[in-house]
Amino acid sequence: MKGQTSKIESIYQQVIDRNPGETEFHQAVREVLDSLEPVIMKYPKYADHRIIERICEPERQIIFRVPWTDDKGNIHINRGFRVEFNSALGPYKGGLRFHESVYLGIIKFLGFEQIFKNALTGMPIGGGKGGSDFNPKGRSDAEIMRFCQSFMTELYRHLGEYTDVPAGDIGVGGREIGYMFGQYKRITNRYEAGVLTGKGLSWGGSLVRTEATGYGAVYFVNEMLKTKKDSFEGKTCVVSGSGNVAIYTVEKINHLGGKVVAMSDSNGYIYDKRGVDLSLVKQLKEVERRRIKDYCDTYKGATYVEGGNIWEVPCQVAMPSATQNELDEKDAEMLVKNGCIAVGEGANMPTTPEGTKVFLNAGVLFGPGKAANAGGVATSALEMQQNASRDSWTFEYTEKRLHEIMIGIHKACYEQSAEFGQPGNYILGANIASFRKVADAMISQGLI
Repeated sequence: MKGQTSKIESIYQQVIDRNPGETEFHQAVREVLDSLEPVIMKYPKYADHRIIERICEPERQIIFRVPWTDDKGNIHINRGFRVEFNSALGPYKGGLRFHESVYLGIIKFLGFEQIFKNALTGMPIGGGKGGSDFNPKGRSDAEIMRFCQSFMTELYRHLGEYTDVPAGDIGVGGREIGYMFGQYKRITNRYEAGVLTGKGLSWGGSLVRTEATGYGAVYFVNEMLKTKKDSFEGKTCVVSGSGNVAIYTVEKINHLGGKVVAMSDSNGYIYDKRGVDLSLVKQLKEVERRRIKDYCDTYKGATYVEGGNIWEVPCQVAMPSATQNELDEKDAEMLVKNGCIAVGEGANMPTTPEGTKVFLNAGVLFGPGKAANAGGVATSALEMQQNASRDSWTFEYTEKRLHEIMIGIHKACYEQSAEFGQPGNYILGANIASFRKVADAMISQGLI
């Protein structure tokens, strides 16, 4: 056992040395490697084939210049990225993020997570991620169109429905996908609907895609609660964020009988003990693009805490749905103290490693992002299926497929955690189940 520990530590040190300064990527690798020691002990073939070393190195990393002009004719230069991490299970699949914080380390962290998340869905998709340090906030539609066209003018040569299929992420919604798809079609002279997902419903998009990540996270948490003969019914819940994932997390919690009392944005959080009025949040965020504090203009009984910490609000279920590392050790301790029994990660890696340890030690049901928020990419894969068959499914049928996939993900995670002696440790289960699926495919396909 000690030998395997030192080997894994050596691999982790190699990752740090080969990828200096990419702290988010290091964190994502560490979180997976911490689960793999018992797998390597039980199945030495993975060490013999050096699968861990190979899976930590992307198959391809693309970095390129994105020049564009604003409405005043000024020239801007941004940097574009696409990390095609692993194609053992299918074409690379993962979103594009437009945000000023984007750099290679963020994209590699997200792409590495995507390998395992995609594997858990059971769908034939590999892992990748991309984006740019472009900030779309405050930009006109015309400026965003010019940026997206410039971005796709370079990226298109690396894409294809059998090669690499991007989707949206932070800063990339239906508008941006539309502009990029139009440019791809213009350059290639191909209506290749399956090359981008998150498309508009009138031209190849899938119903439920908007709701999928939030709905899926709630379905996963509900499956965790079922193992304790419990459910969302009557539970007080807190959902961080107020974007797409958060909004549809709240919607599905409401459907299942829970009550969400707090939501947030980057400026602060609102608390409404009667339960947040989701229709108002949708109006503020999806239509008017205003701040969450404006909720209190309509509901005088609600409170807004500028710069506040939403995890101070007592709840039984917490759903971090905003961004990475938003919930730390102290937040986790506060949630446990206030009676939290379940946590589902709607965002990518929103809980720090120290925070996850607090939850596990306290016996809190904890759904890691690679499992709990896999509903988004699962529905993207369903969109690819519809595009391939020139078909369009109903909302009810697509949601049924999503629900089945999330139940399957939960089952795989729980069974693997039980096989390795820690039933209910979903971090362990998710990492092992997804790693073994990808690793077995890599071995079968030879040293490539």
